[in-house]
Amino acid sequence: GRRLPKLLDHFRMALLRQAVRAAQAPALRAMAPVAPAACRFLAMQPAAAKEASPMRSVGLGEPLAKRNAGVSVLGCAIAMVAVGGCAQGIGQLFAALVVGMARNPSMKEDLFTYTLIGMGFLEFLAIVVILIAGLLLYSE
Repeated sequence: GRRLPKLLDHFRMALLRQAVRAAQAPALRAMAPVAPAACRFLAMQPAAAKEASPMRSVGLGEPLAKRNAGVSVLGCAIAMVAVGGCAQGIGQLFAALVVGMARNPSMKEDLFTYTLIGMGFLEFLAIVVILIAGLLLYSE
């Protein structure tokens, strides 16, 4: 019952803020014809009760909190170090394959099968690390 007028008041205030920004911002001069229409819309609606609203009014383009982008980039970079570890592991895996085939050439097929299984595990680890690094990069 009483929540709808409060919601309309918040919407009207957000729309008014956007109209004022559109009229003031030099980059948004092309949107200036929107401002009179928004003001007419605001004038048509009856004003709600004058009591203070417990909800904080947030504009459509206003960020809710300051974003610390540098911290997420550092977290992503630290996580990406593990991809280098995966690459080192693949190098050691194939080095061991070459040594194993040199010592016992008759086990060539089995050693290669085990090498491919180990490489699959390392590639899976690298993909998981890249996904976690992406999560860290785009997290708030």
